[in-house]
Amino acid sequence: MKQILLITDGCSNVGLSPVMAAAHAKAEGIVVNVIGITDGQELGEQGAAEIQEIARAGGGMSRIVSSRQLSQTVQMVTRKTVVTTIQQAVSKELKSILGDSKLEALPPESRGRVVHVIDELTETSRIKVALLIDTSASMKPKLHAVREAIYDLQLSLQARSGESLISVFHFPANLAGDQEVEMDLDWTGDLANLNRLFYKLSMKGTTPTGPAILKVVHFMADRADEIHRTSRTAAEKPAAGKEGMLSDYVV
Repeated sequence: MKQILLITDGCSNVGLSPVMAAAHAKAEGIVVNVIGITDGQELGEQGAAEIQEIARAGGGMSRIVSSRQLSQTVQMVTRKTVVTTIQQAVSKELKSILGDSKLEALPPESRGRVVHVIDELTETSRIKVALLIDTSASMKPKLHAVREAIYDLQLSLQARSGESLISVFHFPANLAGDQEVEMDLDWTGDLANLNRLFYKLSMKGTTPTGPAILKVVHFMADRADEIHRTSRTAAEKPAAGKEGMLSDYVV
C-alpha cells in the first residue's frame, strides 16, 4: 500500500495544479493525504479549500491542525488510510463473491472471520509512505514539530509486524537548477536515518506543491515498476480456481 503524506501551511503558487497531480497519484494507486499546519495564523479559505481538494482528488484525507497536534494526526491519518484501503479491497471481493459488498450480508460466523482478516492485514500488509514536506519560508518555525512527527510515525510503523518503509522529500528544493523537490531520505525503516532530515535547508518563498507531488508519484511508480520486473514469479500469481483472499471465509 502506497501513500503520499503532504504537510504544508499554505497555497501552491508555482506550476501544475496540485489537485491534478493528486488525481494522477490516485490513478497510479497512490493515496494522497494532506495535513495543513496553522500556528497563530489562518490558512484562509483558499488554503483550506486547496488542502481539501488535493486530498479528495488523491482519494485520501485532509486535516488542519496545530504543530502540537501534528504527530498524533500523522499517525492517525497513516493508519486510517491502511484500514480504509483494506476495507475497500475486502468490500470489492465480497461483492464479487456474494454480489453484496456489505459485511452485514454475511452470516455472523463468516463476518467474524472476515473482520479477523481485516485486522490481520492491517498489521501485516506492506506499507510505503512518502512524506512530502513544504519548506517554504513560512514553515521554518514548524520544522521541529515536523521532524518529531516523522520520528514518532516511524516508531509507530515499527510496532507493526509487516514491512513499513518511509521516504522523505521537501519542496522547493535547495538544489541548483529547476528542481521542484529534493529527496531527504530514500525508502528506509531505520530511525537512525532520520537524523539527516532537513540538513542545511535554504527556505524559500515559493510553494510548487503540484510539481512536487508529481515528482514523488514518478519516484514511487518507477520504483514499483522496477520491483515488479525483478521480483514477480509464477508462484506469486493467483492459483487457478481461487476467488480471492476471502474465498475461504465467506462460505
